[in-house]
Amino acid sequence: MKAIYINAPGEVVVKETQIPVRKSGEALLKVLYGGICGSDLGSYKGTFAYFDYPRIPGHEFSAEIVEIDENSQGLKPGMIVTCNPYFNCGTCYSCSQGIVNACQDNHTMGCQMDGAFSEYITMPVERIYEGKGLDPKVLAAIEPFCISYHGVSRADVRPMEKVLVVGAGTIGILAAIAAKAKGAVVYISDVSEGKLKLAQSFGVDGTILNSSPMHFVNEVERITNGNGFDVTIEAVGLPSTFQNCIDAACFGGRVVVIGVGKKNLDFNFTLIQKKELNVFGSRNALKKDFIELIDLVKSGEILLDQIITDTYSLEDAPRAFEDFANNPGNMLKVMIDFRK
Repeated sequence: MKAIYINAPGEVVVKETQIPVRKSGEALLKVLYGGICGSDLGSYKGTFAYFDYPRIPGHEFSAEIVEIDENSQGLKPGMIVTCNPYFNCGTCYSCSQGIVNACQDNHTMGCQMDGAFSEYITMPVERIYEGKGLDPKVLAAIEPFCISYHGVSRADVRPMEKVLVVGAGTIGILAAIAAKAKGAVVYISDVSEGKLKLAQSFGVDGTILNSSPMHFVNEVERITNGNGFDVTIEAVGLPSTFQNCIDAACFGGRVVVIGVGKKNLDFNFTLIQKKELNVFGSRNALKKDFIELIDLVKSGEILLDQIITDTYSLEDAPRAFEDFANNPGNMLKVMIDFRK
């Protein structure tokens, strides 16, 4: 079979490798679509914190079951599915408390272990979720939606609350969509006018062009009448965008950090005390997030296919990464088509 490797920063190759052999309790899957996410792009650029080279990237995908034993979930060959790509150890303190998404020894596909960007993969049966008839391309976008949905759930976003999402990439826009689904009034901020134009097409209530610190502060004060946002969501992974979220939150507000980065931030932490802020980390997602979102998208309430802006063939994967890296303002969710 063919698989995509990131050999080093800026170097993506497609090469032949062996089809994996499934073990007991596993299924053999034929990958249909795979989405390039921010962490994959960061791995390509050399900026992602959780990646070693060389490695097969990818943890957003849909697949067809090729081989599987009889199981309690009713999964059968021929079914179109997606999967939970976060492998928790099951024995650390977090796992013992049921917080498996924050496992202390977590291994996410395409990050700390080889990912799904190959024609065939094996997966433990308990990590496989039926797609319930969703288009395979849309189904491959469920995982990033789960990341955003989990963060919004961490903040306990409520109807009519004012929410600011900082970062209009895929995760940020999906967080905005999730917050809108909760009934919130949602604004999104970014340094890119192109990304903000894309965000507007998803029904956000307003945008803030983060062209300068002063402009950002003035816009926050104008929109919130000087009160600040009830919830701010960091979806970039930079010190400056975390600072934006702290500054833009109201007194008694909630701040959620989804973005992942490598840089440190030197800031006046007493602002957290002064505002009595609730600051939440949000890592990965849970099984219930996958199940709930598959049902939500299946209901037609959310048109997730709108998030997909570009599709490339498996052979064109190197160009897909290069194009995405060079055109981040014009490309949102980039898919690799593994079917041919």
